[in-house]
Amino acid sequence: MSLQNVAAAMQRVQSAFTRRPTSAVADDGVAVTHWQGGLGMRTVHASGLQVLTDMPAAIGGSGEHVSPGWLMRAGLASCLATRITMEAAARGIDLTALQVTAESQSDSRGLLGMSGDDKAPIPARPLQVQLHVILSANNASPDALSGMVEYCQPMAPVSDTVAHSVPIALSISVGAR
Repeated sequence: MSLQNVAAAMQRVQSAFTRRPTSAVADDGVAVTHWQGGLGMRTVHASGLQVLTDMPAAIGGSGEHVSPGWLMRAGLASCLATRITMEAAARGIDLTALQVTAESQSDSRGLLGMSGDDKAPIPARPLQVQLHVILSANNASPDALSGMVEYCQPMAPVSDTVAHSVPIALSISVGAR
């Protein structure tokens, strides 16, 4: 789809949501993960797409597939890149290049349920996350592009989720399949 088609689609959706704001709230696509043995997992999308994950050998995995943490970083990078592209389309900016890199640092002791010297539990989440954006366009100044990226970042759903806690409701069924 061309960026002009993206801009037109966004305008149609914005118009519909303006008329009926409740239509903007919907359930997101469900991800269902199945244990494959060891630390291997298979996550399935409703379309049938499957993503395999594993952990590094040092933690007991095979290291044959990406880790769930890498998928989070991939989600951060691709979500921000998507939001930037949507905004460029809406503004009529002719992107010529876009690359988003997501990096993080974690203390693996948190994943293992360990505590620090102060006996406090170490967080399992990343300690910090960095997003690096490289982009260029034929018809926008560097300042305009930087401003657009800064505008988009808090509207990228994955970035917004990582930046702000979202309550997680947990339900457990034991012995059910």
